[in-house]
Amino acid sequence: MAKFVGYVGTYTKQDSKGVYQFTLDTDTKALKDVKLAAELGNPTYVTVSDDQKNLYAVTKEGENGGVTAFSIQGETGELTKLNIQTAAGSPPCHVSVDHDKNTVVTANYHTTNIVSYLTNEDGSLNPATTVVEHEGTGPHERQEKPHMHYAGFTPDEKYVIAIDLGSDRVITYAADQGDLTQVQVFNTAPGSGPRHITFHPNQKYAYVMTELSSEVLVLHYDEKDGSFTEQQAIKTIPEDFNETNDGSAIHISSDGQFVYAGNRGHNSIAVYKVDQDSGQLTFIEWTSTEGNWPRDFVLDPSEEFLIATNQKSNTMTLFERDKETGKLSLVQSDVHVPEPVCVKFIGENK
Repeated sequence: MAKFVGYVGTYTKQDSKGVYQFTLDTDTKALKDVKLAAELGNPTYVTVSDDQKNLYAVTKEGENGGVTAFSIQGETGELTKLNIQTAAGSPPCHVSVDHDKNTVVTANYHTTNIVSYLTNEDGSLNPATTVVEHEGTGPHERQEKPHMHYAGFTPDEKYVIAIDLGSDRVITYAADQGDLTQVQVFNTAPGSGPRHITFHPNQKYAYVMTELSSEVLVLHYDEKDGSFTEQQAIKTIPEDFNETNDGSAIHISSDGQFVYAGNRGHNSIAVYKVDQDSGQLTFIEWTSTEGNWPRDFVLDPSEEFLIATNQKSNTMTLFERDKETGKLSLVQSDVHVPEPVCVKFIGENK
């Protein structure tokens, strides 16, 4: 069995001080040793490079927003700040890094921008290479302007995908050494409010979580031109649930068998089985996150566990995951982390 180091990105509007670190002990099936890893303003989203040597965190610094680069110290997971790149305006809400750690991209909910940065050999950030501003609206009251909620790479890394909750668009950019050129636009249903995307490991299908309509959109992905076509839309909440629900995160198991989608309001994770021929989803079950407003969740490196972050109850919840059925079983709840948003791991399954 193994111990994995995890990081939690948070809001720092109340008691949180920045990025937190914890340990998942897979032997005792427990989350423990929660501590502050880096003092930072509003590092709501973090990501870890594939070589596990760097962590990137979205950042608020005074009246500016941007991204901070850290080095990760080996087994301990201790973070050391390398540098920060910011510009005037609110901080981004999402950050991604490519496999080779050459390019970092961010999405900004408030400023309508996605931004790309080239990195140095140590993982530190150069000034912004490309800043793309967006235009557009949607019919929902929260769609008065573009709200970029995601920027990340396609599996082949030929493209960067930007998701605009504000104008119901999934936008494909050709990515070349940090230069971003728009090549495709996929329009979701008006008022659906797309938020996050995850790709099937076969690279033929992608799954988009919508925040406003609480759906998973199953899309066929054409790697030749970066385009998407919709195959299915499936609800993430019960038909009779009439309270407010904001769809949150979406993730897929590495074997491509199961998709998980988060619900804030219903306070659950919806579990789906993937048809490997069509990519389409069949609903399995809802699992309560045992807390309020699960903004994100993650599978641990062994994929035997899933950790959810409940923003409004300041807790993380640990579930054991059945790899055969995809179902989740509660192991530990009420693990205190202030204002948690997203969680990421380092460590390989031993």
